[in-house]
Amino acid sequence: MFNKLVTSLESCPMVQRGEYHYFIHPVSDGVPLVEPALLREVAIEMVRVLDLTRVNKIVVAEAMGIHIGVALSLITDIPLCIVRKRHYDLPGEVALHQSTGYSKGELYLNGIEEGDRVVIVDDVLSTGGTMKALLEGLAVAGAEVRDVLVVIKRGECDIGRDYKALVEIEVDESGVHVKDTFF
Repeated sequence: MFNKLVTSLESCPMVQRGEYHYFIHPVSDGVPLVEPALLREVAIEMVRVLDLTRVNKIVVAEAMGIHIGVALSLITDIPLCIVRKRHYDLPGEVALHQSTGYSKGELYLNGIEEGDRVVIVDDVLSTGGTMKALLEGLAVAGAEVRDVLVVIKRGECDIGRDYKALVEIEVDESGVHVKDTFF
């Protein structure tokens, strides 16, 4: 059942960026092509793995969390909150500072109210910068984070709480190697 993600990771293209081996995959980059069957497989596994008990919102970060969040929202009928890179000045907006291994910037959280029970889903966890920013912002907004799931975990990363990953990978000059799967 869960073969498309593993197969697509093990055969995805790579590019070298300095010393960094960067894998290019539909879940993490939106290229070369995001196939509906792959998204469906990821969404079904997310439903199986996540604790969605009493959850009333799904939280994702722009941009690469959006497609997996939409797939999960469509299956569960749980509304989707997209943390954006643009600031809107809406009441209750929370600014978050994001620092990853390759970028820094601000993110803006809207649509979360005190007492909301949320799950966070994201495409890849490698440095934890985006996830830490999301967790801090949700705490400021007064939300309860019920569960955290990333599709792809690359390397060891402490985000200050437990989280789940559908697959754990290593990347070297020869390609992507799936180390472990959650399922």
